[in-house]
Amino acid sequence: MHPNEQIPEPPAVQRLLRAQFPQWADLPLAKVVSDGTDNALYRLGDKLVARFPRVEWAIQQVAKEAHWLPKFAASLPLAVSAPRAVGEPGEGYPWQWCVAPWFEGTDARAEELRDLSEAARDLAQFLRALQRIDATDGPPAGRANFNRGVPLTAVDVGVRRAIPHWEETFDTTAITAVWEDALAAPAWGRSPVWLHGDLLPVNMIANEGRLRAVIDFGCLGVGDPAADLVPAWGLFHGESRRVFREAMQVDDGTWRRGRGWALRAVGALPYYRETNPGIVARARHSIIEAVADFEADS
Repeated sequence: MHPNEQIPEPPAVQRLLRAQFPQWADLPLAKVVSDGTDNALYRLGDKLVARFPRVEWAIQQVAKEAHWLPKFAASLPLAVSAPRAVGEPGEGYPWQWCVAPWFEGTDARAEELRDLSEAARDLAQFLRALQRIDATDGPPAGRANFNRGVPLTAVDVGVRRAIPHWEETFDTTAITAVWEDALAAPAWGRSPVWLHGDLLPVNMIANEGRLRAVIDFGCLGVGDPAADLVPAWGLFHGESRRVFREAMQVDDGTWRRGRGWALRAVGALPYYRETNPGIVARARHSIIEAVADFEADS
């Protein structure tokens, strides 16, 4: 998926476990197939997963999640993937890695949720709880969290460069109109708050029809909370989108900026067109929904 990936083979993972975490070394080990882009996953028994950054830009995520998520867990209404242990390089693998909890269930796709409006309220409750956590010493939005939560003007060039790649699929004039409306929205004028930064369905776990957990906090940071409104267009629609907006209690400017963050999915096509069809399909969905929502509001 990326140039210069580092993905350990299962025997190397077992040797790393035996050397560093022998308490888990004899658990059954199975590679996990995922649309995720930053980590290679190996399920350990029934309750754990070993996560190995597969590309250099993701290596700081291990230490960040290990530091912050245990501080958050008790304050959040959904389970989170707080690492249980951090592993060190070895067996030819060059970076830190972690062992985290495994949550039973599936990606939180619409068909896996019994009631999208219920899921919208559950996710809003989670996000509002996250935003209430003291962000004073949190890592600021920027390059380290892939710019999630920065002012949209900071990513304008990249979005405009990506839009022409969708010409065969969409009306790029309409996409540009949505993006320019988001840029024109009032900027976030309050203190930065905590945000997950990558709330795709693949990073939320559904079980028995309800949202149960949120995983992969690699884009965790503090900034403009509009970046966490992306599920409004990536997962919800119609009534459930209205419920999510109402439960989040966001103003019009934040909603418009959030729609811009959803539209930033245009950047997925040039990079992942041939390597990750799941991401490209989700990007298409978000763009369709963002454009339709904008036109309905206009």
